[in-house]
Amino acid sequence: MKKRWMGLLAAAALGALMAGPASAQGTLRIGMTASDIPLTTGQTDQGGEGMRFMGYTVYDGLVNWDLTSADKPSDIIPGLALEYGLDPADTTKTKWIFKLRPGVKFHDGSDFNADAVVWNLDKLLKNDSPQFDQRQSAQGKSRIPAVASYKVIDPMTVEITTKAPDATLPYQLAWIMMSSPAQWEKVGKSWEAFAKTPSGTGPWKLASFVPRERAELVPFAGYWDTTRVPKLDKLVLLPLPEPNARVAALRAGQVDWIEAPAPDAVDSLKSANFQIVTNAYPHNWTWHLSRVEGSPWNDIRVRKAANLAIDRDGMKELLGGLMIPAEGFFPPGHQWFGNPSFKLKYDPEAAKALLKEAGYGPDKPLVTKVLIAPSGSGQMQPLPMNEYIQQNLADVGIKVEFEVVEWNQLINIWRAGAKDASARGGTAMNYSYFIQDPFTGFIRHLQCNLAAPAGTNWGYYCDPEMDALFGEVRTTFDPVKQTEVLKKIHEKYVDEALFLMVTHDVNARAMSPKVKGFVQAKNWFQNFSSITMAP
Repeated sequence: MKKRWMGLLAAAALGALMAGPASAQGTLRIGMTASDIPLTTGQTDQGGEGMRFMGYTVYDGLVNWDLTSADKPSDIIPGLALEYGLDPADTTKTKWIFKLRPGVKFHDGSDFNADAVVWNLDKLLKNDSPQFDQRQSAQGKSRIPAVASYKVIDPMTVEITTKAPDATLPYQLAWIMMSSPAQWEKVGKSWEAFAKTPSGTGPWKLASFVPRERAELVPFAGYWDTTRVPKLDKLVLLPLPEPNARVAALRAGQVDWIEAPAPDAVDSLKSANFQIVTNAYPHNWTWHLSRVEGSPWNDIRVRKAANLAIDRDGMKELLGGLMIPAEGFFPPGHQWFGNPSFKLKYDPEAAKALLKEAGYGPDKPLVTKVLIAPSGSGQMQPLPMNEYIQQNLADVGIKVEFEVVEWNQLINIWRAGAKDASARGGTAMNYSYFIQDPFTGFIRHLQCNLAAPAGTNWGYYCDPEMDALFGEVRTTFDPVKQTEVLKKIHEKYVDEALFLMVTHDVNARAMSPKVKGFVQAKNWFQNFSSITMAP
C-alpha cells in the first residue's frame, strides 16, 4: 500500500509537470524529495528541506546562515538583527541584546521591528496569545529551549533572556523565521488564510501553491540584502519523493534540478551532460536508538556490535561513491572530532562475539523493529540503504523488521518520543541529522530534560556526565575552550556507541546544464539568488 501510494503521488506530480507550460527564461524548476509543499507560514515542516525551500527563501531569522562559499564551513551571520550579544551590564550572562536592522519591510509593505519579533516568539511559545499557532509551535518551540523571556527595549531593540547562561542561543534563533503580523491581521487573524498569501522578509515571495503539486516563488524586489536579491524570474518547487521519478523528470526536461538523484543514474546523467554537484556538509545518517526500559540498545555490547556489523565501504559502492563512511557522529577531520578510542570499522566477527557476551546467538537472535521513511530531507536513499543495513545486521545475529512511514510522519514520531504509542514499539529510527552547531549537533539529542515531548531526545537517553558536558558548552563563551569541550562530547558519543553511525551525505544534486551560478554551500540550506538559467 505504501509503495502504491508513493507511486500515485509521483505520477500525479509528473502529470502536473507535463500539463504545465514550457520552461521560460529565468525559471528554475526543482524536484524535491518531500512528498508535499512545506508549510508556508514561517516555521516550515518537511525537515531541513522545508527550511531550504520555504524557510530561507520566503523568510529570514534574527540570525541567518552564510551561504556564500563552497569552500569554507558555513557559519551564522547577522540577519534581521544587525548585531547581537550578551548585555555587558548583566553579570548572570543570561540577557542578550538584539539590535535590529533598520529599513526592513515585510512582503506586504509593513515594517519589521521589535514588536514583530516579540509577536513571532509569542506565536511559538505563548499558548494564550491570539497568534499562537500549534503547527508552527510544533516545528519551532523545540528549537529554542534556552529562551525564558523576551521584551521590547525600543522599536529597534529586543532583549531575550535565557533560562541559564547559554552560548548556543544565536544558533537556536537561526531556526526561527519572522512572519508579518500585519498580514496575519489583514487576512482575518487566520493562519490557514495566511498560508495561502504568506508574508515574510525573505528574498522570495510565494506567488501561488497547490498542496502536493507545486509552489511558485518570485523575487522580492525590496529585499534588504542586495547580495541575495534573486536573478531568476521564478522558482518552482515540485514534490517528487521517488528517486527514479525525479531522474525521469530531469531527463524529460520537466524539471531543471533534482535533490538526491538515484545513485545508479549518476553516471548516465553525467554522460548526458547533466551537472552532478556535491559537497561535504554537516550532516549524518544514523539510527537513533531508544534507551527506554526493555530496549536492547541499553546494552553497550549490542550498540557496539551493530556499529561493527556495518560494511560502510560496501554501502559507499552501493551509493555510487556519494557518501563519506562514518568514523563517528561527526565526519572525520571535523574540528570537534577529538580522539575516540572505539573505532568504527567492519568487523562482523567482533560483532558476533559482543552479541554472544550479551546473551544472543544463532539459537537466540536479537529481534527488533526500526522506524524508517521511504524518502525525505537528508534521508539520501533510505530504502536500499536500510535494506543493506538489515542484511549486515542479520549476518551477525540481529534481525530487524522495518516500520515504513511517510517522512513528515516520522518527524512527528521523533518529536513524540520512543515511549509514545506512535512509535509502534520501534526501538530505533533512521534519522538524518543537521549537525551545524553545538545545540542541533549534540545537545538536543541527548540532554536529559530535552527528552520528548519537551525536546527531541527521542530515545530518552539520560546521563549526568553528558549533561555536565552540555552545561559546560553552554557556559563556555570562548570558542577555543568550547571546542575542547565539544571534542570530549564527541568522544563520548563514539566510545559509548550512542547511535548507529553509518554515513555522511555529500548533498548530491543533479541539474540541467542550463543552471548557472549556483554555489553549493557546506550547509543544509542553500542560496538560490545567484542562479540564472541559460537560454
